[in-house]
Amino acid sequence: MKIRGVGLIVTLALGILAAPLPVDAQQKAKMYRIGFLGNSTAALEANLVGPFRDGLRDLGYNEGQNVLIEYRWAEGKYERFPTLIAELIALKVDVIVTAGTPATLAVKKATASVPLVMVAVGDPVGTGIVASLGRPGGNITGLTSISPELDGKRLELLREVVPKLSHIAVLWNAASPLQVVAERETRAAAQVLGMKVLSLGVRTAEEIESAFAAILKEQPGALLVLADRLFLHHRTRIMDFATQNRLPGVHAYRELVQVGGLMSFGPSYAGMHRRAATYVDKILKGAKPADLPVEAPTTFELVLNLKAAKALGLTIPQSVLLRATEVLQ
Repeated sequence: MKIRGVGLIVTLALGILAAPLPVDAQQKAKMYRIGFLGNSTAALEANLVGPFRDGLRDLGYNEGQNVLIEYRWAEGKYERFPTLIAELIALKVDVIVTAGTPATLAVKKATASVPLVMVAVGDPVGTGIVASLGRPGGNITGLTSISPELDGKRLELLREVVPKLSHIAVLWNAASPLQVVAERETRAAAQVLGMKVLSLGVRTAEEIESAFAAILKEQPGALLVLADRLFLHHRTRIMDFATQNRLPGVHAYRELVQVGGLMSFGPSYAGMHRRAATYVDKILKGAKPADLPVEAPTTFELVLNLKAAKALGLTIPQSVLLRATEVLQ
């Protein structure tokens, strides 16, 4: 009897070991791999990567436990995108996350099968990235930063702070199809306000320096920097130049205000990166990007730098201060 008992115990033990794990245990055992394609460097995009990782953690994804994030950084050199994307595809990532139009277009060109979650793309329909916001189709979905008349609203804010402003310089990336549209919209808005525009399309750090020379020659009264990761990468140099030459501006990124710019107005890019984690979660759970509508921003941030205003000899009107979501002292 004892032998039979032992045999029964062994049999039961083997049966338990051979039994399939509960569904939750199986899911926890799976290690997902996410590709994060950055436009600049880890240090410069820490304020965007952080919210994305926070969003993942809130949804139950912990790096090293059930998810691995493969980071690739272009360091402001968009020509590196094809090589970096090929590396991510070779690693068999489950999904790729990108920010901005150039990186998203590069992924679209490289693969039609790996799911892509885009963040802060200006006009995904106009640039051919998705078929429509409601039904994107293909392997791409995510969040757009597009908002009608955003460029005009920035100029209106600047006019409130500098009422006599009549001549502005606009720095934009000539290599980006979206920036071509944004520059045209900015010029149209400036014309309505009776402002002359010095249009400065650049592609590289060297061309940014050439743009500075043109500004020194033409002497505009303000500098507007449009939304492109090239300028995010070189923000300290650009804002140092603006400060030295007493050039106010309303920029697309709050990061430019943090390094000395006067104002920024636009959607919350950190918030959009956090929200991107929700898209990643849905895709990892089996949803198809084609069926996930692209989200447009619903809230906007106005960030003011009072120290910069003082250095420029400007007083921010109470009407503008009351609309600010953040004031840097």
